[in-house]
Amino acid sequence: MTGRGEEYGTDPGALRRRAAEALLAARERTGVLTGCVPDEELAAQHSPLMSPLVWDLAHIGNQEELWLLRAVGGRAALRPELDQIYDAFEHPRAERLSLPLLPPDQARGYAAEVRGRVLDVLVSAPVEGGGPLLEASFAFGMVAQHEQQHDETMLITHQLRSGPAALAAPEPPPAPPDAAALPREVLVEGGPFTMGTTTEPWALDNERPAHVRDVAAFFLDTLPVSNRSFQYFVEDGGYGEPRWWHPEGWEQVRRHELAAPLFWRREGAGWVRRRFGVVEPVPPDEPVLHVSWYEAAAYAAWAGRRLPTEAEWEKAARHDPASGRSRRYPWGDADPAPHHANLGQRHLRPAPVGSYPDGASPLGVRQLMGDVWEWTASDFLPYPGFRAFPYREYSEVFFGGSHKVLRGGSFGVAPVACRGTFRNWDLPRRRQIFAGFRTARDAEPR
Repeated sequence: MTGRGEEYGTDPGALRRRAAEALLAARERTGVLTGCVPDEELAAQHSPLMSPLVWDLAHIGNQEELWLLRAVGGRAALRPELDQIYDAFEHPRAERLSLPLLPPDQARGYAAEVRGRVLDVLVSAPVEGGGPLLEASFAFGMVAQHEQQHDETMLITHQLRSGPAALAAPEPPPAPPDAAALPREVLVEGGPFTMGTTTEPWALDNERPAHVRDVAAFFLDTLPVSNRSFQYFVEDGGYGEPRWWHPEGWEQVRRHELAAPLFWRREGAGWVRRRFGVVEPVPPDEPVLHVSWYEAAAYAAWAGRRLPTEAEWEKAARHDPASGRSRRYPWGDADPAPHHANLGQRHLRPAPVGSYPDGASPLGVRQLMGDVWEWTASDFLPYPGFRAFPYREYSEVFFGGSHKVLRGGSFGVAPVACRGTFRNWDLPRRRQIFAGFRTARDAEPR
């Protein structure tokens, strides 16, 4: 676990400020997501796919107590009786409403009490020389990322809940004038590149270690697949033609009578969707959203293309052909700014395809970060030399053929939990997540 401090320096004050800012930003967002609905809605289960919002709130506090008060701070357990109730691996989401959960006011109080004590720990904890958990304030960064990941799941719960809109945000800016003239695809030359990281201070275990991958030349979509393009697949009978579908995907189509992305429905001659309590026409120029891996792969097959592998996606996003090095982000090494990508719940929808030219990769591929998670063709597997840290349940127990990798982050992902090496994963049938995709094709016949 060497090299955690190289990207951000090793000044203890700067590292502590960065950790404090990340923790405070996450808690501010948690407050927005849990403070915009009445307590009875916090305590309700809006979908068996997701936890009650109040479970997420207390779970955030419990994980912070476990890792930052007990493991880092050496403090005595504050609420040990909560550990089993808020163990995500002990209780499936559909069963969490039946647990003796803290009511909303107590959950808020518990999370606030833990946070106050954590900030005291941060002042005194070493940021170097205290072991892997403390190097470059890793444990504090890990917990901030954990809270932001739960914030995204709570945002998904808001999308699934019925009733009027509870959240509000400004619209994303329109696509720039050149968006319509962009080439459909770019050529990514074959050859080796460095995948993963050994130096990113807050990278999680599945992003490590850095290693060389050799990728054959391929073409990749310049933009994510749009609603307009996906609608062509729908109107061409794509959901009724088994030859486009993985057998398990076709079984999902038949069992659940799927005919379009989740939240779409026919209205007259067109399509509308429900988005955070608002019903609106499906915007043709946004990246398609709420599609499963099976739907993404079926569209790609229908279009005579395929999904990119995870290695192809990362090479397109990080490899700089001019220097031969891998960047932290498509645009370079600077942390994400609003002109780079649509991140952090700044907007409650993807931006139009072709947006964020300042965030493009060296080859001109846009929106690789933010807007929608992008399904890849790859199973979630460990990198060569992988070591579980700090616990097996973060990544290792999910490795194998059951989960597919998603890359790039969505409009609901915070910058602290989004980078060129960040790996997300989910079951290929999942549709409630903020996922879309782009397609690829081989540069030469195989």
